[in-house]
Amino acid sequence: MPTELDQAVSWLVASSKTIALTGAGVSTESGIPDFRSPGGLWTRFNPMEYATLGAFRRDPEKVWKLFAELQSLLDARPNPGHRALAELEAAGGLAGIITQNIDGLHQAAGSKRVVEYHGSPRTLHCLACGTGYAASDIETLGVPPRCTHQVGGQVCGAILKPDVVLYDEGIPLEAMRGTAELLNGAELILVIGTSCETYPAGALPQQVRASGGRIVEINMEPARGLSPDVRLLGKFSEIMPEVVAGFKARRQGFPS
Repeated sequence: MPTELDQAVSWLVASSKTIALTGAGVSTESGIPDFRSPGGLWTRFNPMEYATLGAFRRDPEKVWKLFAELQSLLDARPNPGHRALAELEAAGGLAGIITQNIDGLHQAAGSKRVVEYHGSPRTLHCLACGTGYAASDIETLGVPPRCTHQVGGQVCGAILKPDVVLYDEGIPLEAMRGTAELLNGAELILVIGTSCETYPAGALPQQVRASGGRIVEINMEPARGLSPDVRLLGKFSEIMPEVVAGFKARRQGFPS
């Protein structure tokens, strides 16, 4: 009788196109608390008060208290699970990742095709004149950073907004296009570190299933918003390397 891990590996080997959907749970082992967990951002910042575009337009200096903490995510480092996903992509077993995270850890681990569904704090832009900036510019612009673009001979001066998706904003068009490309023809989706309770991202696994694909869940606890075909419970940093090792062994013709 095959174990759930064996079954997941078998489906991964047989799949002509596998994608991954990741959430906050893949980054907790890199020292980034889930926003809703004890010590997470939402225990200190009411999201409806700090994490909406309306709140930013009303009082951008106040909202930058939250944004300043988001910038600290850029100091985190990938864990073995992130690196295993990058290894799986390099081995031809993963077409790409759709991540709800804004920490950039998948890219830092070496993953090449990553759709940042909720944006990224690594870039900022001015809502007044549209000028874009890199997060590294904050060191010279200060906090909150103000736009230095010249408009009609005068400095714009508006407070910049990181390119993260706030609660009352839509998913970026580029992310929607990238997601559609990855979903097209996907036979297997790895759902990792997410409860699938945040929409529209939470609906993506069911889109794969509706097209005849399978769902493999990797989580510390069962996702309440998901009905997977196989569920692997445990640490992402431990399970993902096991899955990839099994995949590579099967592909090379050795028993895993």
